[in-house]
Amino acid sequence: MQRMTGFFKNVRLEMKKVTWPTRRELTRYTLVVLATIAFFLVFFIVVDFGISTFMKLILE
Repeated sequence: MQRMTGFFKNVRLEMKKVTWPTRRELTRYTLVVLATIAFFLVFFIVVDFGISTFMKLILE
């Protein structure tokens, strides 16, 4: 039981050392993630369309 109590004390101490992002940073990071997802979404749609069109030309 003492080891578990020591573990949670250490966890609490380490969590106090964490630098949490500000609201502005968190918003910026979220927008970067959403923009990256949108970029890859469009990229894979274009690649899929290109491959599909190429395959239709080959098979016809």
